[in-house]
Amino acid sequence: MTDPRSTAAVEEQIDQWRSYLRRRQAIKAVDIAELEDHLREQISGLTGSGLSADEAFLVAVKRMGDIDSLSREFALEHSERLWKQLVVVPSDSTEGPTRPRNDAFVAFALAFGAAILFKIPAVFGMDLDTHDFFYARNMSLFVLPLLAGYFAWKRRLDTRTIRWLAAGFGVALIFANIYPFVRDGSTQILAVIHLPIALWLVVGIAYAGERWNQVAGRMDFIRFSGELFIYYVLIALGGAVLMAFMFMMFQAIGIDIEPIFESWLLPTGALGAVIIASWLVEAKQSVIENMAPVLTRLFTPLFTIVLLMFLMTIVVTGRGLDIERELLIGFDLLLIAVLGLVLYSISARDPRAPAGIFDIVQVVLVISALVVDAVALSAILARITEFGFSPNRVAGLGVNVILLVNLAWTAVLCLRFLKGKGAFSAIERWQTNYLPVFAAWAAIVVIVFPVIFNYR
Repeated sequence: MTDPRSTAAVEEQIDQWRSYLRRRQAIKAVDIAELEDHLREQISGLTGSGLSADEAFLVAVKRMGDIDSLSREFALEHSERLWKQLVVVPSDSTEGPTRPRNDAFVAFALAFGAAILFKIPAVFGMDLDTHDFFYARNMSLFVLPLLAGYFAWKRRLDTRTIRWLAAGFGVALIFANIYPFVRDGSTQILAVIHLPIALWLVVGIAYAGERWNQVAGRMDFIRFSGELFIYYVLIALGGAVLMAFMFMMFQAIGIDIEPIFESWLLPTGALGAVIIASWLVEAKQSVIENMAPVLTRLFTPLFTIVLLMFLMTIVVTGRGLDIERELLIGFDLLLIAVLGLVLYSISARDPRAPAGIFDIVQVVLVISALVVDAVALSAILARITEFGFSPNRVAGLGVNVILLVNLAWTAVLCLRFLKGKGAFSAIERWQTNYLPVFAAWAAIVVIVFPVIFNYR
């Protein structure tokens, strides 16, 4: 009889093997699945011969060879398919490699669809100037359902999963628009900020598909999120340069196109760029793979230095934090940025590599962020004690508690890994399992806060 614990251990090893393959090789997901099937066949045959599951895994991997030679063998076996992925497919071809063309067409069509959705309310007299908060509350709903649809199409999700995704967006649409918010009220601003966070988890389920219940699947989504941010910033910078030249050229002939920028190009371009950037991440994974380690190794030390300098300044000057709303949001954004950097660093790292100097720097970053979070949390509690509860203070309190728990256990797991008393996969498992906590809190802020605080 197979030992369940041994089987679970082998499944974790296979997850790590698959994750390593996805990070290091420019092989599509369907091809990785084919390789995994071959690996599982080897393991099954070896266990049938009397080996334990752990032994069978090691022997199977050894038989398949190292990753580089395996890739070469794979390329030789599927040379025609791989070659067609790199060159223009003949017009008379009826094989699968036409899919990248379809991907581009669908992505650009959905980006255009997001722009159309954004402009539909204007047809009914809801212009951007007088209904700015309507657009702000629904901004994520103009694009994220289409992005989820793109991944549902790519992953060929089953009808049941698509219905659940549609239900999630439907609930978000209702609660974003049903409440009688006080204009410029705190609960409305909080809803605008937190709704995209809650919906991003729905996009993650569409992105990972059947692999959402696996650590590797959720880690792939974290990696995708970081890469999407990089591409989106690059597109935004390019778009800013383009619009600056357009403004200059039209100004030279005496035409003011600023209103077109404000009501058309900027908002619709910002929405469409989300889908285009997502398509680029999917199409150019091998390019971004080389960029990710460089970026994480550049910004992790920089963020660490900034946080340490801030803490040293507090100690030397003896000054406390004056937590107003703007500063509170700024501190939360800083801590979220640090957590995002940690997540991206984890996703870009080979889990089988031994601990090194970069892991030490990352531990210092996590502990520094943990101390800063504790300082901010104490300031928020002092503010609540003095002035009472408000939507912003309670939201800040909740976010900081959630970050405190995440960072605290991350620090523990990282220290265990450095000491050789824990596996790096435990850090991955903790972070990926924690993702729904962020989405759940964001949903509470959107749905419950307006009622509790009377829509103020």
